[in-house]
Amino acid sequence: MSTTSTRLSSLHGKYLISSGIKQRYKHFRLSVSKVMTIVIAFHQSGYRNFKTYYIHFVCRHLTNEFPELISYTRMLKLIQGAMVPLYSYLTHRQARPTGIALVDSSTLQVCHNLRILRYQVCKCTEKRGKGTIGSFYDFKLHLIINDQGGIISIKVTMANVDDKKPVSEMVNELWACLYGDKYYISSPLERELTDNGVTLITGVKRNKKPKMMELWDPPNAPEKIYY
Repeated sequence: MSTTSTRLSSLHGKYLISSGIKQRYKHFRLSVSKVMTIVIAFHQSGYRNFKTYYIHFVCRHLTNEFPELISYTRMLKLIQGAMVPLYSYLTHRQARPTGIALVDSSTLQVCHNLRILRYQVCKCTEKRGKGTIGSFYDFKLHLIINDQGGIISIKVTMANVDDKKPVSEMVNELWACLYGDKYYISSPLERELTDNGVTLITGVKRNKKPKMMELWDPPNAPEKIYY
């Protein structure tokens, strides 16, 4: 745990961009790297919500690793300031293409549909989308992984953005085969990817003739990565 925190701290400090103006840097009791470590460990802990994880696990069993723990309310404030470093660390740890890639999207629902009119947090970006589980609100996560389950590319869009639209921007370093479900069926997208050296292989709709496909239904499908 301490090794991960040290690595995150050095990585965060290395890529900080200076504005050229002398500014006061306020040190918090809990550094950004330690906040990032706690957040990353949450997704591997098995807890379903962060509050239970932080109060009943971190504050009880990780006091040696984090001797300067703060309250849960204060922790939520520090997490907001760690979002950009977390995304930077994610891009730094992205996997390399292996010749077999899989693309899929997942919903990032921020509130229940019955509370949409009262929702204020992301009001400036309010959009509604529709997927296999029905309509949802507010964002959509697009993901490309390799056959080993490593994340190659990631993008977050509004909920009403079509699954096919971000693909062209996410395949800059891809080559060989890209697999997707029937929602990625598009002749223009297929031609564009072919010009860039990527073969798009998708499922077949009922009203279309089947075609030859290889290595379909791989073990590390994106929906298995989401859950």
